[in-house]
Amino acid sequence: MTRENTLELQKHYDALAEKKDTFIQRYNYYYSLLYKQYRYFIPEGKNVLEIGCGTGDLLNALNPKNGYGIDISSAMIKKAKERYPAYNFQVGEINELKADIKFDFIIISGLLGELDDIQSFLKEARRHCLKDTRIVIEYYSYLWQYILKIGEAIGIKTPQRIQNWLSYQDIDNLLKLAGFDSVLKERITIFPLHVPVLSFILNKIIARLPIINALTLNHFIVARPIFKNEEEYSVSIVVPCRNEKGNIEQAVTRTPKFGKMQEFIFVEGGSKDGTYEEVERIIKKYSDKNIKLFKQKGIGKGDAVRLGFSESNGDILMILDADLTVAPEDLIKFYDAIKENKGEFINGCRLVYPMEKEAMRFLNLIANKSFGIFFSWLLGQNFKDTLCGTKVLFRHHYEEIARNRSYFGDFDPFGDFDLIFGAIKHNLKVIELPIRYRSRTYGATQIQRFRHGLLLIRMCFFAMKKIKFK
Repeated sequence: MTRENTLELQKHYDALAEKKDTFIQRYNYYYSLLYKQYRYFIPEGKNVLEIGCGTGDLLNALNPKNGYGIDISSAMIKKAKERYPAYNFQVGEINELKADIKFDFIIISGLLGELDDIQSFLKEARRHCLKDTRIVIEYYSYLWQYILKIGEAIGIKTPQRIQNWLSYQDIDNLLKLAGFDSVLKERITIFPLHVPVLSFILNKIIARLPIINALTLNHFIVARPIFKNEEEYSVSIVVPCRNEKGNIEQAVTRTPKFGKMQEFIFVEGGSKDGTYEEVERIIKKYSDKNIKLFKQKGIGKGDAVRLGFSESNGDILMILDADLTVAPEDLIKFYDAIKENKGEFINGCRLVYPMEKEAMRFLNLIANKSFGIFFSWLLGQNFKDTLCGTKVLFRHHYEEIARNRSYFGDFDPFGDFDLIFGAIKHNLKVIELPIRYRSRTYGATQIQRFRHGLLLIRMCFFAMKKIKFK
């Protein structure tokens, strides 16, 4: 910022330091909504930086492992240091930050509207990022600008020197220019005051609905820094298989070589056609390849995938369905996409290219398209095909999902939504990779359309409660 603008802001917020507590106490309900949303994005025990931290209340609410706050107001920082001595607070701007660590999360709460040069500010913030750092930006909807000005005039809102009213597209563009990539967006709060029952209905339910959601006050963007990557990775290809004897050898021979190490992990789930014995034969026949075989103790594809991932050694984890309706030859596309940092959770999409005859029955196709529309709204990222079995992610991201699986629970026998919901909860960038969906050449589908369809609908409502209507 220019020195003149900085000095004006310092005076403005120094004068507000004594009033800050009054506003937080008076509007505790509103701040509790904000803090809850931040805690959803940011797990406890992380290294967190808040730029424009004020008196440090938000930072403290997140219970970070290492908490850093910086603010241009010396009066605000004085209060923050007195209240929360366990954290590191500094007076200054982002280019003056002194920190001996880089951060898992960087918070920019209500600050972008007061900056002279947002692009330069974001570039400075990027210097404090790791590859997996997430920037959490909160800003007010421009639709509320006159309501907020009235609130400031009558003394029911903290005064701000707002200069920029920004749309999502404005911020997304500035993020790209500064070397970031938007991951997801969220909108909350349509009624910031507390009126029993009414506030709950409006903010918990009504504000989350499509169209109405655009009218909310607080908008969030979660973004990630983009770093160029030239590294090669080792790969584990997990193949859940049940009654797929005729496809086993092709799964191995048709998969192209990629990565610095490649292993196949077959997890067999109680076949009656000799699939287990076929994998044993393939292991002996292709002794030059790294092939492992495990017998599944539980049931369902999700259980098989978890077993395969737990026994894997690769940096990158892949799922290849043994029916080979997604061609093994396409796996190199998934590898290139994640290696080149196009995304962090690569999801196959069967609904772009024309399908081979009988590859997907009509009702299944309608269900997949419907689920895609629904989940795009639910998850805040675009999903065209949630049910494609081929999914790819880094091991360290999967381990983070697994460690925090209790948030959703063990609810998904297929494994698709366990991974998708976990990826969204941990702010991973999802990219869908179009593939050609092929007809089976051996065996029969193990999907029971109506029984499994009802289960999927039940999981949708479960996810609504845990993600959208939390």
